[in-house]
Amino acid sequence: MTRKTLSPDDTRWRPWALLLLVFALWPGSLAYAADEPDLIFRRSTVFKWISPNDKLATYGVDDPEVDGVACHFTIPEKGGFKGWLGLAEEVSDISLACRQIGPIRFKAKSEQGEDMFRQRRSLFFKKMQIVRGCDAKRNVLVYMVYSDRLIEGSPKNSTSSVPIMPWGAADSAVQKCGEFIQ
Repeated sequence: MTRKTLSPDDTRWRPWALLLLVFALWPGSLAYAADEPDLIFRRSTVFKWISPNDKLATYGVDDPEVDGVACHFTIPEKGGFKGWLGLAEEVSDISLACRQIGPIRFKAKSEQGEDMFRQRRSLFFKKMQIVRGCDAKRNVLVYMVYSDRLIEGSPKNSTSSVPIMPWGAADSAVQKCGEFIQ
């Protein structure tokens, strides 16, 4: 079938399909809302007259597999019209701090270097990951944040460690992270 033989009725669905695709890939769409970390605060770093400013944003996320551990990370967010539309590729400068916030309880066994949190940092190719490991000798959880791209990753990273300690008088049985790593 050639383009000349198509009637106008045959192509009416194309703009709607394109609109649906844009909505599905939009960074603020409902499909990604459940996976978002908690925004703690933002600070502007570069002023722009007409478009949104560049910012640093600090987020908090609980470890989904380990009760009692929370991580906070700060990421740069591009401003300008590309950043506002979600088309700018974000830089890989990410800082990380993880702490014990309650009694530590492992929900299941996991692997060394398993993803704890993952977030898209560009429209298609770049993502940020927080991975979890265990230093069994010291009974310490170790978290690392880094970003990667489809072709090449970034050497920029940050590491934070959480020693597993008793939490109050009632928490006398301290779990060993080495028992929960496969």
